[in-house]
Amino acid sequence: MSNPGSHSSSPAPSNTLLLRRQLLELTKHPVEGFSAGLVDENNLYEWEILIIGPPDTLYEGGFFKARLTFPPEFPLLPPEMKFITPMWHPNIYPDGKVCISILHMPGDDQYGYEDAGERWLPVHSVESILLSVISLLSSDTPNLDSPANVDAAKEVRTDLTGYKKKVRRLVRRSAEEAFD
Repeated sequence: MSNPGSHSSSPAPSNTLLLRRQLLELTKHPVEGFSAGLVDENNLYEWEILIIGPPDTLYEGGFFKARLTFPPEFPLLPPEMKFITPMWHPNIYPDGKVCISILHMPGDDQYGYEDAGERWLPVHSVESILLSVISLLSSDTPNLDSPANVDAAKEVRTDLTGYKKKVRRLVRRSAEEAFD
């Protein structure tokens, strides 16, 4: 006979409840500019994201696929976001991994670029991450201080026109592939 006061029948970890709630929230109240869903219905730790290029930016008209992978320690530790669609941006690694403060480990930055308040905090949600990524793509001046893609950062500095052309090409290709 089990003790009615103890519920040790291994309930779902609280982070899966949190992730399920955030997914439900985004499904019921979509936020303009992106959509989110699970890669596999049985795995709440792996999301597929579609970001629609923000209007009046270089990325307008693009459809960018990405993955959001949550660690078992979520929300204490941040997820990783990686674009599947090829991207050309100083703050996105050549392999597609997004490099923004909100996705950096909590605490102080050993290099002194960011203070702890700019980095991951457990109060951040999937929505706040995606809004940060949209803001990154919307910015006319990418952060060149500690670029994730050194070649893209160099091109922004030395050949802005060439940089913009390359981005527009990727945007066109992403739009074509979205409807294939």
